Amino acid sequence: MAFAADLSSLTDALISSVTKIPPNQKGSARVQGLKRRVQGGLRTGSHARTDQFAVVKQLEGLQEKFQVLNKDELAEALRSRLVELEDSRNSWLPEILSMLLQLSDRPALLSTVDRLGKRDKLSEIPESLSWSDLNPEGAAYSDEEIWEQVDFTADSSDDDDFSSVVSDVSAPKHRALSSTTVEEDYIVPDEIFTPAEDNKLIISIEKAQFWKTENHPPVTQGKEDASQTITELQLARETIFMLQGLPTSVFLHLDNNVGVDRRYTLAHSSNESLASLLQRFGEIGAKINAVRDFIKTHQTIPYLQTFCRGVEERLCEFDGILSQVQCKYLSSGSTISLLQLLADVRQHSHELVLLAKMVANLGNSSTDQPMRCLDLLYDLICKLEALGDESASRSLAELFFLCFKTYTRSIQFWMETGQVDPSDITFFIRAHREGDLRTLWHDWFVLDEGLDRQKIPQFLETSVQKIFTAGKSMVFLRHLNAVIPEAREKPAMTIDEISSSDSALLLPFSALVESAFEKLVDIDHSRSAIRLREELDEKCGLWSSLDALQHVYLGKDLSALSIIDSKVFELIDRGRSWDDRFLLTEISRTAFSSIPTIDTSRLLVRPATTALRESQNHRSVAILESISIDYGLPWPVANIITEEATCSYQRISTFLMQIRRARYSIVKQRIRDARNTQDEKNDTLVHALHHNMLWFIDFIYGHLTYLVISTANQSLQSALLETKDVDSMIAAHKSYMSSLEAQCLLTENLSPIHKAIISLLDLCVNFADLQTAHLTGQSTSEEQDDEEDSMEAVKIPTKKDPEDEFDSDYDDDDMGHEHTLTVSFHDSTYYQQMRKV
Repeated sequence: MAFAADLSSLTDALISSVTKIPPNQKGSARVQGLKRRVQGGLRTGSHARTDQFAVVKQLEGLQEKFQVLNKDELAEALRSRLVELEDSRNSWLPEILSMLLQLSDRPALLSTVDRLGKRDKLSEIPESLSWSDLNPEGAAYSDEEIWEQVDFTADSSDDDDFSSVVSDVSAPKHRALSSTTVEEDYIVPDEIFTPAEDNKLIISIEKAQFWKTENHPPVTQGKEDASQTITELQLARETIFMLQGLPTSVFLHLDNNVGVDRRYTLAHSSNESLASLLQRFGEIGAKINAVRDFIKTHQTIPYLQTFCRGVEERLCEFDGILSQVQCKYLSSGSTISLLQLLADVRQHSHELVLLAKMVANLGNSSTDQPMRCLDLLYDLICKLEALGDESASRSLAELFFLCFKTYTRSIQFWMETGQVDPSDITFFIRAHREGDLRTLWHDWFVLDEGLDRQKIPQFLETSVQKIFTAGKSMVFLRHLNAVIPEAREKPAMTIDEISSSDSALLLPFSALVESAFEKLVDIDHSRSAIRLREELDEKCGLWSSLDALQHVYLGKDLSALSIIDSKVFELIDRGRSWDDRFLLTEISRTAFSSIPTIDTSRLLVRPATTALRESQNHRSVAILESISIDYGLPWPVANIITEEATCSYQRISTFLMQIRRARYSIVKQRIRDARNTQDEKNDTLVHALHHNMLWFIDFIYGHLTYLVISTANQSLQSALLETKDVDSMIAAHKSYMSSLEAQCLLTENLSPIHKAIISLLDLCVNFADLQTAHLTGQSTSEEQDDEEDSMEAVKIPTKKDPEDEFDSDYDDDDMGHEHTLTVSFHDSTYYQQMRKV
């Protein structure tokens, strides 16, 4: 509405200014008609805005046309000007460019770069060049054949047509030719360089060049080593040049040393004193030259490149100080002293001399020992701090932190993203083998410490494991598709930041560096470790998996295990297909289906190979070692509970199952004995054996389950709650399994006790088998003595319907396992074997 009101008022003002109608006639019919016509014209919009995309397309086509006609410089000039227009773009730019395109007159034919460059000098018309101005005889090409007539009759008509077209397109109609004049040779007069009034100055300058042979004194006959006396200023300048790495006459470069030419002497100094003084300068110059040679070597390691740049800055600073000293010497009234120069050089070259010693110790081992330079610099700073050289130690500490900042880029990249920079050969972590997610934490990345741990700086050894863990945690979180928390802002690790702390004055440099770097590592380590711990607890099912392992392997719920035991032991006694993996798996899944923490689809029972099962005694508890129960864990939990730990779980489960097997045999045989009402002569011995064996089995099983396993589970839960990262969780579970194996007598040093217990368990099974065989023998003799009651005698079943395999009761199973018995009374009687037991 506001726009319509403004448009109406503007329309009235336009009509009033054009038609000159008085204001009192604004409501007349004529004014209203004019107003409607003006508003209709404004609303129709007959003159639309220019299509900016069409303008851009025309300009691009014009550039391509220039390039096709071999006018690349014109196309480049147009392109550069369009780029400049983009910086000052306004809403009317398409209309302006469109107008320029419509006003252009054959730009591909008439436009040239020279005309664009000289648009401000159109008033200056250069003179035209005529053929009469050319001198063929003095021209540069007078001896060549360019002035001869050319016969064009041999050319083809097609070429003429093409050349005419190209010439018409590429050349403008009016070409401005510049005049060319041949200048005469100009001879510079000697007076310009050697004015007559400065001859004395020139002679003094030439005599000052003492290194020239003509300025040497004549050699006396018989004295080939005649000395030449020079001034102290000349000797000081030569010394400065030598220290700056420039060639000199007094000092000679011999391999890695700097020698002194003894021919030059001072008038006010003895030769011995001067030689000693210059030798000290030479020693310093040799060390500085070694540093100059080092920074010229090609370095591929990033932090070494930073080190060379820092050393180069110190060299430039030293050269600047020498230049200032030289300027002071050249000023009027200055005092020149080589002794003072030596003191100044020693003061300002102290760091470079220290670095020269370090470079000499470094040698060419940067590739084989990539961290040696950083370690040597670290040791040098600690040594200077111990000697009390605060200025040098602080300056070198700044260089150390510059190198360390470059070196830690790969470390920070690893801790923040979990990725390894393949271009950094000095990094101590490398990708090893990617594939199975269950081995992500253990096999995907390894610590590459190099030879003698040369890839790990000595001051980082305490934090290496945290760095390794932080990066692996980020990889773990990325594969879990977890939300990774943003990295917190870390303080800059510089000498000023470290020195500003309250404890900086109390701790040495080494402790400050280690504590500061450990704080930086803890930031990323705690961020990733805490997030991963939350994911494992809340989404990955860590605690439910541990509870499932305790049910499956450690006998936490005997009601489920009794179902499996009764079926498996019954099949073993009958000698039937107890090693069918499908049958065993189905029995186990059915038994554990009532426990909510167990995912039965992950449960699998696998028997051993056929050859191994046939070689074992079916009446020994050792046959249960051929049954392997596997519970598949989720891959995040499988990184904590490794395959080695799973094997330990299986060994403990087998040992507990062997104890239950012996108890099952004795208890079941006791039920059979209770049905036999006939008195036995050795009932007292049998009852005593039965009681002692049952007590021994119950005591062993109770000790392992209620004391050992239960206590260890509580300790594991407490330890896992206190852990901070996956490594500590793995260590806690590994300690838990080691304790369980030792207390369950499954370690190598306790194998004799374990074997003795297995022998006792076999003896329990043998005791039950003796009673079964004796009972079977009694039944058979009674059947022979009483033929009338033969049909009522106890018979041994030979075949059974498979459908009734799981529905049999004890009445049908009293003598069902006689086929698997190995007991014989031919060599010794039942009572003799019982006494042997």
